[in-house]
Amino acid sequence: MKIIAGVDEVGRGSLIGPVYASAVILNKSINKKLLKDSKKLSKSKREILAKYIKQNSTWSIGRASVKEIEKINILQASLLAMQRAIKKLKKKPSLILVDGNKLPEMKNYSMKSIIKGDQKIPSISAASIIAKVTRDKIITNLGKKFKGYHLDKNCGYGTKQHLKAIKNLGITSEHRKTFSPINKIK
Repeated sequence: MKIIAGVDEVGRGSLIGPVYASAVILNKSINKKLLKDSKKLSKSKREILAKYIKQNSTWSIGRASVKEIEKINILQASLLAMQRAIKKLKKKPSLILVDGNKLPEMKNYSMKSIIKGDQKIPSISAASIIAKVTRDKIITNLGKKFKGYHLDKNCGYGTKQHLKAIKNLGITSEHRKTFSPINKIK
């Protein structure tokens, strides 16, 4: 029997915090019609679906820290988070379907990249949901530590509100200093 895992990452465009990836092998019993790209779901719907997916699949999370992002760049850090998620799976997949056009380098794994896979492949949609819910919780918690950045609302992305907070409050230890416009702040 072929074991297929879907993999996706979140947080590449954020100005703060780690990048996260998830790998998901769906159980046959899961209702695939419920699974959509995490960006097309409300926060509450994502949270409900994340619990449902976790109960009806084999899943894992990988992350790459801000220091790793700064050292190897966001693309490489995203691929590293994917590698970590894949390695943490309790079952070894016979095929890994990865959202996007880049694949993490891993020996002894069969992989295929799928552009807009989070919109087309249920296991990738599931991975996008778990990764997004996980990262959003982490960033919301960072917002409790770094008040005034409204991280619970913007998840660290470069919204007007976040950029204004950076201008007024400065950058935190969790901001990605190689990212524009943060790299222009002295």
